Amino acid sequence: MRNSLFLTQRWLAYLGLLFIALLGFTPLISHAQIAKGTLTVTGSPLPAYKATPADTEWPMYNKDLLGQRYTALNQINSTNVGNLKEVCRVKVGELTSFHTGPILIEGALYVTTARDTFAIDPTNCKVLWKSTWEPEDMMAPTSNRGVAYAQGRLFRGTNDGRMIALDAKTGALLWKTTVADPKLAYYMSAAPITWNGMVFMGTAGSDSGIRGKMFAFDAATGKEIWRFNTIPSAGEIGYDTWKNGVAVETGGGGFWTSFSLDVQSGEVFIPVANPAPDFNVAYRPGDNLFTNSLVVLDAKNGKLKWWYQATPNDGYDYDLAAAPTLYQDSQSKALVALGSKDGYVYRIDRETHKLLSKTPVTTIDNVGAPTPEGVKACPGTLGGVEWNGNAFDPINKSLYVGAVDWCTEFKSEPVKYVPGEAFSGGSKKQVGKATGWVTSINSDNGEIRWKYEAGSAMVAGMTPTAGNILFSGSMGGSFFALDSLSGKPLFTFNTGGAIAGGVITYLQKDKQYVATTSGNVSRSSQSFNPLSLGTPTVIIFALPK
Repeated sequence: MRNSLFLTQRWLAYLGLLFIALLGFTPLISHAQIAKGTLTVTGSPLPAYKATPADTEWPMYNKDLLGQRYTALNQINSTNVGNLKEVCRVKVGELTSFHTGPILIEGALYVTTARDTFAIDPTNCKVLWKSTWEPEDMMAPTSNRGVAYAQGRLFRGTNDGRMIALDAKTGALLWKTTVADPKLAYYMSAAPITWNGMVFMGTAGSDSGIRGKMFAFDAATGKEIWRFNTIPSAGEIGYDTWKNGVAVETGGGGFWTSFSLDVQSGEVFIPVANPAPDFNVAYRPGDNLFTNSLVVLDAKNGKLKWWYQATPNDGYDYDLAAAPTLYQDSQSKALVALGSKDGYVYRIDRETHKLLSKTPVTTIDNVGAPTPEGVKACPGTLGGVEWNGNAFDPINKSLYVGAVDWCTEFKSEPVKYVPGEAFSGGSKKQVGKATGWVTSINSDNGEIRWKYEAGSAMVAGMTPTAGNILFSGSMGGSFFALDSLSGKPLFTFNTGGAIAGGVITYLQKDKQYVATTSGNVSRSSQSFNPLSLGTPTVIIFALPK
């Protein structure tokens, strides 16, 4: 994807960051200053959490390492969801992108903005603490998608190329690791995952000509354990797919979202983003591995196991922007589902690595590659399946996915690489107005069961439940619940802000809640109602007593 995907109106982003920078906070916890004043914390340490047997959590970006997002909760169900009421809301930022996937651990809801990490009471929206990262270097004006958790620690990336660990009780900084140089447009916006004492994270910045890298860090110390080059060097598998050897130096292949992991096989599944330059394919002839690819690595050592490339030699910015979904079909066959910005959902056999089905979930109209004269392609750069991807319902054997329906006019142009600047090799112009789809797919055969037109772009998380409900939200500001069997709308609520992050549900003291993000301001105004931009806000719902 491109910088403009996150902040097409860059002045809004800089203004938002300026507002945040002007806020002053007095640290209440002395050990928050481990990094020479680079972190500020407000609030008090969280009290000891006493879990009840009925309490449930949402412990990571996609709820589980498999990326399924399904919950067995059914207190809120298709018969009563129409009675949902707003419990509370809290603003967490001003004029900034808001793509965070909330997590719920031990009685605290954690969300992020570009610089801030919040702990929030998941029943009343009270801010328990706020931790602000003060950039140590130039900072990319883009989003952050959330934190990972393990053993009392939160892990997240920063937009000045750092990886940091925070105390989950206090927000205090525990360690930091400098991963990449932001002067070359590297940053860390994806939501990491954790397993077996390791934190898994990748660099972002494809559209500025970075060379993408995936890492595993020691969760206790931040020390690098291994790295994998998504743009191969000489002698590595895939290097021969770059016929112009110079092009690998600026090949892209970053990470925008989160990752999936199979604890039984010890494999980590990483969705790699677009090649660079975005629109001039002649500059980089060949398939351009491992861009636009699902790459499967040995989680313990980072060694390549296998891969599947969805769009070779891509000229339309069709990266794999969402974490893959790992599941078993009705015959207990291990499969992986991929949602792509090219507008398809792919089902792949994990044993044979063969494509089983390719299901279109938005308008598909593209031939060839961008030319100097210009071509129209659907989906466009802001279309297809974005960073929240699929969800899987194991009871109904369905995959659910949101997609953006929006075309783009592309032109290729001569290539000029300037370190730290956009490296597009062309230009683009959005065509018409965006809409969005939610699609239910038979997870056994890839056939479409139903489609729901959301009226505006769909980039938010999908959350299916045992109550036969699918929760999500649109960039038009509508939080909604659909009947997961039919796609019929059962509940809608205007949040007052574009929804671009996670939508989660959880149980606290025998009561089921639903939390959604609202107020994303990072996409072009054509994709939503400008009157419903809002500001970054967390909103919590529940059934009345």
